[in-house]
Amino acid sequence: MHYRILGKTGLSISEVSLGTWQVGGKWGSPFDDDRADRIIRTALDGGVNFIDTADVYSEGMSEKAVGRAVKGRDDVYVATKCGRQVTPHISEGYTVEALRSFVEQSLKRTGLERLDLIQLHCPPTEVYYRPEIFGLFHDLQREGKIAHLGVSVEKIEEAIKASEYQNVETVQIIFNMFRQRPTELFFRLVKERNLGVIVRVPLASGLLSGKFGKETRFDSQDHRNFNRDGSAFDKGETFSGVPYEVGLETVEELKELFGEDRPLAPLALRWILMHDQVATIIPGASRPEQVESNLSAAELPPLSDREMDGVRRIYAEKIAPLVHQRW
Repeated sequence: MHYRILGKTGLSISEVSLGTWQVGGKWGSPFDDDRADRIIRTALDGGVNFIDTADVYSEGMSEKAVGRAVKGRDDVYVATKCGRQVTPHISEGYTVEALRSFVEQSLKRTGLERLDLIQLHCPPTEVYYRPEIFGLFHDLQREGKIAHLGVSVEKIEEAIKASEYQNVETVQIIFNMFRQRPTELFFRLVKERNLGVIVRVPLASGLLSGKFGKETRFDSQDHRNFNRDGSAFDKGETFSGVPYEVGLETVEELKELFGEDRPLAPLALRWILMHDQVATIIPGASRPEQVESNLSAAELPPLSDREMDGVRRIYAEKIAPLVHQRW
């Protein structure tokens, strides 16, 4: 495993880490404590020292699983998120009192005395224009309940606005072969403001694994089934906002670019790591074998100029007209 500095936090974290949205099992399936423990243990054994979770993942069960895994260890950093419990999910529901309560509940579930990183969890855009919200987290830092503050965003606009607050140290954002817009203005600001970039949805909800087809069916409770049009939450979280059939066609072009005998998933992750503005990627896993595949990306050699140029060309031709200006 290789390690990178998470922006101005100064934390040295694994460049391939673990996201725990689906850690308890396949999306749509009941949470399985044993499976969650095995997935997290596999990641830690592979050198991962940064785990990302959220209070709404499996109704808090994910945070509890992470807490069990890191109990008694001071060599693993835990990042969680808050805000998505606000119902309805509107700016007015984001109050200092509500957010403080969410943080304290996360501390209880994880069993930690202090959260290494707390992130606002894709709040409505209006929240980024409310200084009192960001002031709360300054108070929580002084109280010793959190070490660092970050944001998880849907849009580049939100990342740029959030980074204007001095206590925002990290930005979690969607960035992959199907979502390349961050390489423009945002990545320039990352260097100027020394932001720690955490990349989520690195495999476009599994599309970039290269293992899906037209015949693939998803569970009725899996967001890849019910959220393709954004009916439950931002559609950019599902297949990175790319229409499923277009994604399948594009994956075939990527396979041709890299060669059919090379697994696409690790290459897709390695592509992200080619950008030094990225501190870590947080692919999820529903079984330990997926963790091992993800971790293998850290050991791949750099992609060639021909491959990097090929990915840019395919994106420009097939994907950019559909997603580039949306997020």
